[in-house]
Amino acid sequence: MTQQLNYIIFNTDMGWMGILGSATGLLRTTLPHPSAHEIRQLFGESINHANWSPHLFQDLMQRLKLYFYGHRVNFPDKLDLSGATAFQRAVWETTRLISYGETRSYTWVATQTKKPKARQAVGQALSRNPLPIIVPCHRVLAGNGRLGGFTGGIEIKRRLLYLEGSVVFQ
Repeated sequence: MTQQLNYIIFNTDMGWMGILGSATGLLRTTLPHPSAHEIRQLFGESINHANWSPHLFQDLMQRLKLYFYGHRVNFPDKLDLSGATAFQRAVWETTRLISYGETRSYTWVATQTKKPKARQAVGQALSRNPLPIIVPCHRVLAGNGRLGGFTGGIEIKRRLLYLEGSVVFQ
């Protein structure tokens, strides 16, 4: 038996986004892109097995729109991290603890996950984050305060941090 998937694609002030979820929780969100077509491509084959379900994601969609308007928003949504390793889940759950407008280092995340020497592994786990914004990996910086990497690109990371009022010098 296959798991029932649901999705929505919608527009925000920064571009088109998508949400994909299961009965267990959120599976994937996208960063903003210029077109709905790009979001469909990012979702790939999974969208062919999912139901268009705007009613299921109405609240989250509204919160994401508010977030991109510059409002402080929380994302306590239930996640479906069943496809992740135990380490990835630990990194992503720890990253969710970083409050709006704050930043932490890869070392901080590694220490919180009880693997203080795993800075690079933390970076790799964050690069596979399927739920950007919900799991705010953009709030994790290099130890020297530099932006470090970001799957969506450094410029969007800078924009997200600026939107949240974080001080970024890079």
